[in-house]
Amino acid sequence: MLLVDPDPARAAVLEAGLVECGGQIVAIAKPDEDLVQCVRDAAPDVIIIDMDSPSRDTLESLRAVTRDQPRPIVMFVDNSDDKMINDAIRAGVSAYVIDGLSAKRVKPVLDVAIARFKEFQALRDELEKTKSTLVERKIVDRAKGILMETRGLSEDEAYKTLRKLAMDQNKRLAEVAQALVTYAHVLKS
Repeated sequence: MLLVDPDPARAAVLEAGLVECGGQIVAIAKPDEDLVQCVRDAAPDVIIIDMDSPSRDTLESLRAVTRDQPRPIVMFVDNSDDKMINDAIRAGVSAYVIDGLSAKRVKPVLDVAIARFKEFQALRDELEKTKSTLVERKIVDRAKGILMETRGLSEDEAYKTLRKLAMDQNKRLAEVAQALVTYAHVLKS
C-alpha cells in the first residue's frame, strides 16, 4: 500500500492500523510529491490518502493515476463538502471517509474500497469491450456494403465472403473488414 499523508504522526496511526490488519506499506509519500511517479515506482495494490482536505493538485494527480494505473484509492479526510466528495469520486477515489480515523476502521474501509474498485473495473472493462464490439460491427457492415456494391452480392453473401477471407488468412473478421475498407478508400482516391 502507498500511504500519502502530510502529517507524520497521523501517518503513524494509520500505518499501525494497516499493519494490524495485515497490510504492508510499500511507500509513504507527501501530497506535494509526484503521486503518479510514486505509484509507478512503488506499484502498490492500494493507495491510501489521509489529510485534512484534498487539494486540487492532489485530485488531479489521482485522476492521472486512475487513468494510467488504476487501483483502489481510499481517502480519509477531516474536512469535506459535497463538491469535494464529488470531485474525489470523479478522480477515482473508491472510499471517501470523513472524520473519525481509527485503527479498527481501517480494514473494513479497505475491504469495501477494494470490492467497489473491482466492481467498477469490471463495468469499465465491459464498457470498453462493448465499444470495441460496436466499432468492429460498424467496420464489418461497411465492408459488407462495399462488397454488395462492387460485386453485386447480397448481405449474406458479402458476410460469407468476408468470413471466408478471414478464415483463409487466419485473421479476425474485423481485421479483414478494416483492410477491405482501407483498400476501397485508397482505390476511390
